[in-house]
Amino acid sequence: MNFKRILDICNIIIALVLVFLVAGYLLFRPDGSESQDEDSILIGASYMTMNNEFFAIINEQISHRVEAEGDRMVVRDPALNIDRQVEQIEDMLDMGIRVLILTPVDSDAISDVLKRARAQGVTVIVVDSNLSDPSLADCTIVSDNYRAGVLTGEYLLSKMKKGDRRNIVIMTHDSALSGVERVNGFTDTLRDQEGISIVARIPCEGKRELAVPRMEEFINKKIPFDCVFCLNDPSCMGAAAALDSNNLLESVDLYGVDASPDVKAMIRDGKIKGSVAQSPTQVGEQAAAAMYKLLKGEKVSPLLLVPVELVTIENVEDHNVDRWQ
Repeated sequence: MNFKRILDICNIIIALVLVFLVAGYLLFRPDGSESQDEDSILIGASYMTMNNEFFAIINEQISHRVEAEGDRMVVRDPALNIDRQVEQIEDMLDMGIRVLILTPVDSDAISDVLKRARAQGVTVIVVDSNLSDPSLADCTIVSDNYRAGVLTGEYLLSKMKKGDRRNIVIMTHDSALSGVERVNGFTDTLRDQEGISIVARIPCEGKRELAVPRMEEFINKKIPFDCVFCLNDPSCMGAAAALDSNNLLESVDLYGVDASPDVKAMIRDGKIKGSVAQSPTQVGEQAAAAMYKLLKGEKVSPLLLVPVELVTIENVEDHNVDRWQ
């Protein structure tokens, strides 16, 4: 074997060794991702349901901030099932979350798992609905739900003339304190007012798919009514569908809470009388800001109220109909 042949073989061996060394470095190098995961904060989120764009927007706002901070987020959808929500939160606690962002399906039944979260040192941020025991949350960010009901009641009264009578149906969600507060604000405003009668309260869990059949069942009872107050816009859209299929949408005044794009469009078209505007963008931004302040040891108010505004035919053009606030 001549010298050139030996040199060629040596070059091949050296090249192969270099290839293996480079491949090994790329495969096993400490690129910082592992240490980044170790240093990053794991945040868990459980909203009441993800079948509502309101919560999707809140989560989007929080996710933007979490990503910008280099942290991680895991989101679970209990689909309005409290047992599933408790189980999902327990799983996230086992994963080692440092923060829990929560909209409780049931404000009472969630207490035990939140006590475990607090015992583990988890920061708890509640959005869109209050807890029965506020001390279980580090911060609660909600729209002014009671005022949402008050604004609707005041508007309804302003449209009544002397001698008018209104027979009102209320669509409810009694296990969600946000819904309870909206209804309370509405009924407190109308209490002892002449000509006002609450003829029915229909539980619907704030879901369109429940509001439709339950409103239709009520219509079939032939009880006279001319106004419906709904705790949120999904139930308002469900009530609207039931009224429309029974040719009652034009003769019944319908109110919601959210001012979602679909409902604002129906207000503009004269099919819905009004809806109180919530801002999921503001709720999400404030939740993210409060979370990072608390993680830094800074003080945050235990309750942050986001202002609300009634959207009606008189002012709907002042709002962007095509998107949320």
